[in-house]
Amino acid sequence: MNSWTLVRAADFIDFNPRESLLKNAMAKKVAMERLQPFTRDIPGFEIAPFNGGSKFRNGDTLMARITPCLENGKTAQISILGDDEVGFGSTEFIVLRAKPAVSDADFIYYLSMSPLLRDTAIKSMVGSSGRQRVQQGVLDNTEFYAPPLSEQIVIGRTLRVLDDKIANNKKINHHLEQMAQAIFKSWFVDFEPFGGTMPDEWRAGSFSEVISTTLSGDWGKDVPFGNNSQEVYCIRGADIPDVNVGNKGKMPIRFILTKNYTSKRLTVGDVVVEISGGSPTQSTGRCALITQSLLDRYDRGMVCTNFCRAIKPSEGYSAFAYFYWKYLYDQNVMFSYENGTTGIKNLDITGFLENEPIIIPPIDVVAQFAKAVDTFVDAIFANGLENEGLATTRDTLLPRLMSGELSIADLGDAK
Repeated sequence: MNSWTLVRAADFIDFNPRESLLKNAMAKKVAMERLQPFTRDIPGFEIAPFNGGSKFRNGDTLMARITPCLENGKTAQISILGDDEVGFGSTEFIVLRAKPAVSDADFIYYLSMSPLLRDTAIKSMVGSSGRQRVQQGVLDNTEFYAPPLSEQIVIGRTLRVLDDKIANNKKINHHLEQMAQAIFKSWFVDFEPFGGTMPDEWRAGSFSEVISTTLSGDWGKDVPFGNNSQEVYCIRGADIPDVNVGNKGKMPIRFILTKNYTSKRLTVGDVVVEISGGSPTQSTGRCALITQSLLDRYDRGMVCTNFCRAIKPSEGYSAFAYFYWKYLYDQNVMFSYENGTTGIKNLDITGFLENEPIIIPPIDVVAQFAKAVDTFVDAIFANGLENEGLATTRDTLLPRLMSGELSIADLGDAK
């Protein structure tokens, strides 16, 4: 760190740089919900008329300024715009931009994810409960040691390589998921392998006919307390995207009653469904398939939280039930089975299982379908496992590189 210098954040980072967009001009908009926890890239945007909000360009970092979004890891780097294009987003974003000849855009993104800046921002929050915001003045005046620009570039590039591989695996998994869903639709919606007509031996029915039972969730305690002594992983709705690629993500470890562990423990083939949450644009009903490889990796056992429910498909029907559920979710069918307040929606899972019409093929066809999609599921899980390792490596390197504990010489040739 001999060449590192003590800098003030506002002298190193251009916070909320001035940009121009005409009122009502159509531009790419990034809403807060687009940012994924602890994920560099933003998966999508919308085209909307500009009527206020933060403005940014490619390479800029967006950091949530409001609780709980910042604590939940909503920080991302913009890469969805064209050359000289300006986008806009939530007023609750802080925009961070590199200063020419002073700082590097990638280094600034990873700095914003490191304790040096992130923890300071979180600790500076003030305001009423649930609406606390980062104090920009505190962030401006934060001091830290920064390396020369040439070292910043190597550090940023080193961490970027890991995130690029993670992003590529996610793209591959997205395509694999689409391929598996296309097979499902071809077989059980369009009946393409059967001449475009539902075979006579198939019948109309409901999910309840291919489900043996359902399991309620259990949140338990965060530490052993009384008879709550059984240690388990607890799947929340927020964990479902990670579980779908074979990872536990940030799934918490909880302590529940032993008798509840016996009756609520998840087993191979179960489908975990989110039954509480939702929004005007996203219904409840996200689901995840429990596989043997997942359970082998997390051998404490698993239950789902009270805001989820596990369905146990009948013997041989797990893959069919899982992909059918995902198909109906993508068709926004779950909105019809929601009730509750405007802010929190609840899925009437009993009503859905009993009343939503589905096509039920015989078990031999279901078995053929399961065999056809198993390869896709295995590949998705393999990529997910690799991503979990890459993320662990990145998260281990990041604070050490940003603090100077680990030098670029320690990394070897980063080119």
